[in-house]
Amino acid sequence: MSMSRRHLLVIGAVVLLLVAGGVVWFVTSRDDEDGPGRLARAVGMAPEASARIGWIDWSGIREELDADLSAASPTEDVEEFLSDGFDADVISPSALVSSAPTLQTDFGFSPATVDWELFAQSEEGAIVIVGLPDSLDLDRVEDQLEELGYQKPSLDDDVWIGGPDLLATIGGVSQELAFITIDRDRRVLAGSDQSATLETWRDDQRGTGLDDGIAEVADAEEGALAASIYAADYACVALSMTQASDADRTRGAELVAQAGDIHPYRAYAIAALPGGDVRVAMSFETEDQARTNADTRSQLAAGPAPGQGGAFPDLFALGEVTADGTVVVLPLDPQPSTYVMSDMATGPVLFATC
Repeated sequence: MSMSRRHLLVIGAVVLLLVAGGVVWFVTSRDDEDGPGRLARAVGMAPEASARIGWIDWSGIREELDADLSAASPTEDVEEFLSDGFDADVISPSALVSSAPTLQTDFGFSPATVDWELFAQSEEGAIVIVGLPDSLDLDRVEDQLEELGYQKPSLDDDVWIGGPDLLATIGGVSQELAFITIDRDRRVLAGSDQSATLETWRDDQRGTGLDDGIAEVADAEEGALAASIYAADYACVALSMTQASDADRTRGAELVAQAGDIHPYRAYAIAALPGGDVRVAMSFETEDQARTNADTRSQLAAGPAPGQGGAFPDLFALGEVTADGTVVVLPLDPQPSTYVMSDMATGPVLFATC
């Protein structure tokens, strides 16, 4: 399947721009022994109501793929890098890929140069946040926005007005870039297709102190090159066996009954790791539930895969499943020429059943 076709299937068209170099400790630090990890800090910037979060460590992916890129790189090199990232199955959660050529030439940054990217979606709206290296000149970013036709706000932290008509003249970018705001204190730029989302964003961020399922699975996926993180309500729709055929749903129900006790999770995450491995994390209400589901869900993940086709061992080798507190972790070693990260982030996925 071609990169563009598969990416549309996995992501859909939601692109958003956030420029963030972040204070140096936020953007450049990969390990922080004294506080939340890099992924957890980024998740903390998502709106509190977020039900779906996509994380991309662009700097880590460039390192993983040995890609030597800069703001001056031609779009052909950027597209080759993204093609390699697609083949490695590490870019499916991104909201920037389809806009990468225009970002590289017109906005001055793209997946070739950004440090990280976070896409967050809720019933109230969507936002994409992208961290940029400290070397990026934010004044130059604002100059480029003005050159493109965005209306500069009177205050630094207000919203830059673009709108769908402006985006049509620019071409090659998503509606999620229609409105932009820049947080200069943290060197973060956020974009959305709704100005109201950006107007409330600073007051509605999750923060890093929440004790919920999303925070738990984000912590379990620390160090990931890419991750899809879902709250329970979203995961139960996105990964549901109701998307399977009648025969597959019947077979799935039989396998779940045979596996034993299955409890609903609080959040689900799947992540692509350096070196090619994939890791699934699920958060449960209690430690007892986690221990039980470590057994039952590992049984499901080692058997037939109704809805996906064939059996899960055709897609990955299952490592030792563990329960750490209320979080269950399933290590997956993808088989050659499979797309486990992107496939297990879309339904139906039997072992992610609610």
